[in-house]
Amino acid sequence: MSRLQVVSGKGGTGKTTVAAALALALAREGRRTLLVEVEGRQGIAQLFGTEALPYEERKIAVAAGGGEVYALAIDAEQALLDYLQMFYKLGSAGRALKKLGAIDFATTIAPGLRDVLLTGKACEAVRRKDRSGRYVYDHVVMDAPPTGRITRFLNVNDEVAGLARIGPIHNQAQAVMKVLKSRETAVHFVTLLEEMPVQETADGIAELAQAGLPVGRVVVNMVRPHHLDDEALRAAGELRGDVAHALSRAGLGGPAERLVDPLLEQAAEHAGRVALERAQRRVLSRLEVPAYELPLLGTGMDLAGLYELAAELRKQADEE
Repeated sequence: MSRLQVVSGKGGTGKTTVAAALALALAREGRRTLLVEVEGRQGIAQLFGTEALPYEERKIAVAAGGGEVYALAIDAEQALLDYLQMFYKLGSAGRALKKLGAIDFATTIAPGLRDVLLTGKACEAVRRKDRSGRYVYDHVVMDAPPTGRITRFLNVNDEVAGLARIGPIHNQAQAVMKVLKSRETAVHFVTLLEEMPVQETADGIAELAQAGLPVGRVVVNMVRPHHLDDEALRAAGELRGDVAHALSRAGLGGPAERLVDPLLEQAAEHAGRVALERAQRRVLSRLEVPAYELPLLGTGMDLAGLYELAAELRKQADEE
């Protein structure tokens, strides 16, 4: 399995939740996973109920079998200071530039440079080894930007072409692209069974393929159960009298007749939703990308819910 797992998706599809669950799933049985945030929203900290993540790797959870999940919120300014020290040995001069606002200015006017810094930090974690030569992290999971920006974000080599054709930044971009376009990386798309997220997923997969970036899986999130089978849905409109009689036998008495129509309307709405979801599943199947499905948790999302989703991801991966 790829060591760098990038998770993208349209806003509102739950990509941060899926990234967190994936990190827990990968960290099972003694493995160690780093969960990386690049958008500065501190969504990971909120999910795990911990303090805001600093610009350092911190253990935030223990997975099944004793594995560990670490997390890092990458700050572009801090990452640039790291690179200035690494390549140019600026030290205190770099900190002085930060105080003057030069670092913020550089990362703002050169978004390509910003993406190099963010992806570069994640790729460094993928390649990092300890003194014994073993990888520090078995997997790195990146909670990446939304679908509409993911290809440009990852295709950093093109982004920096006009910024630095030679030198350390250029070399760093080349090293990052070597990881991102290798088998070490997989880019996953989170979607709902709704038209707009599914279309954005299809567009994102096509853009990645055109850029030569590796597509992983589609994760269909918040899947709702189907309470009625096809026969029950068809029969609902024909059995109004039987439904009213059943309600009366249940002891509902006089109000039973007034309940029939609302119940049948709900059945019709459910049938319509099922038809739309089936249509979107057909669209996803034509993409010919492996898919996982995660259920909608009726109790809302908390740490227990994350572990539940992680277990579901492990189960589906083991069944492949």
